Amino acid sequence: MSPTNPRILPYGEAAIAEAAALIRAGGCVAVPTETVYGLAADATDSRAVAGIYEAKGRPSFNPLIVHVPDLAAAELIAEFDETARSLAERFWPGPLTLVLPLRPDSGIASLVTAGLPTIAIRVPAHRAMQALLAATGKPLAAPSANASGGISPTRAEHVAASLAGRIPLVIDDGPTLAGLESTIVQGERILRPGPLTKAQLHPGEGRGPVTTSSDSGPRPSPGGITAPGQLDSHYAPSKPLRLNATQTETGEYLIGFGPIPGNETLSATANLTEGAANLFAALHRADASPAPAIAIAPIPNVGIGVAINDRLRRAAHR
Repeated sequence: MSPTNPRILPYGEAAIAEAAALIRAGGCVAVPTETVYGLAADATDSRAVAGIYEAKGRPSFNPLIVHVPDLAAAELIAEFDETARSLAERFWPGPLTLVLPLRPDSGIASLVTAGLPTIAIRVPAHRAMQALLAATGKPLAAPSANASGGISPTRAEHVAASLAGRIPLVIDDGPTLAGLESTIVQGERILRPGPLTKAQLHPGEGRGPVTTSSDSGPRPSPGGITAPGQLDSHYAPSKPLRLNATQTETGEYLIGFGPIPGNETLSATANLTEGAANLFAALHRADASPAPAIAIAPIPNVGIGVAINDRLRRAAHR
C-alpha cells in the first residue's frame, strides 16, 4: 500500500480506540454512518474542524453537521421547540438532521456553523459512529468523507481513493445502509431531501405540507447557505452526467433502473430504497470506467426518489 493512503481498519474495539486517540489529538478520521461515510473531528476544537475543511477542500461558508449520541446531548448544544423535539423523538437515532438555534454556551467551534446562529445536528444510528462518540466523549463534526463536491462515499475504499494523503485512518464497517446523506429539516421545511421522506416526517392529517428547497426556487448562493448540502454543484463525478436516459449514446456508461438495464442497474425491480443505497457506488464505478461520459435512467420523483433526483440534479450541474 502506498504510504500516502489512509490505513483501513475493520470496525472493532481496536479501530475505535485508535480513531478516538487521533480525534483527541486534534485529528480527523473517516467513520461509517447509516447514511454515508463521514469525516469526523472534535466539534469543539477549532483547529480540528479546520482540518476537516482542509482535508476535503471544503469552502468555509459551508457549515457542518454535528453528531451527538442522544437527544439529551443535542439539547446541550441546540435550542429545541416542540416541533423539533417531536421529530427528534420519532426519528433519532437515524438519518434526520435538524437545523436549530445554537445555544450560546454550546462550546461548538464557530467554524462548524460557518458563523451562522444555527447548527445542523443529528443522532446517528450506526454502531461505529456511536462507538466513536462514546469513546471520545465529544460532539463530532462529520461531513461526508470525500473531496468537496465529489461523489459521496458509501464504502471505505471510496474514502481511501478520494482522500489519499489527507487523512490517517478509515474505519471499515462495510457498505452503508441508506446510501444517501441525511434528510435536513428546519422548522417545517426540508432543506435537503434524504432517506426520510415528506410523508414519513409528517404523515398526520391536518398538518401543513413540508416544503423542500426545490419547491421554492433556485438553490441558495454561497452567501445564502443556511445548512450543509445546499451547494448547487455537488456529489459530482469527474465526467459529464446525462439524466433521464432511456438508452445509451456513444461513449456513455449507462446506469439503469427498473426496465432500463444499462451497464449496471440501481434496482432491476425499480425499488427506490435499493436504488438509493446503490446510487453513489454506481456513480463511483461509472466514473472509474473507460467510458468518457455517464448516463442514468429516469428515477420516479416520489418518496425517496425525490432525494435521489436531488443528488443527481446537482451531480449533473456544471
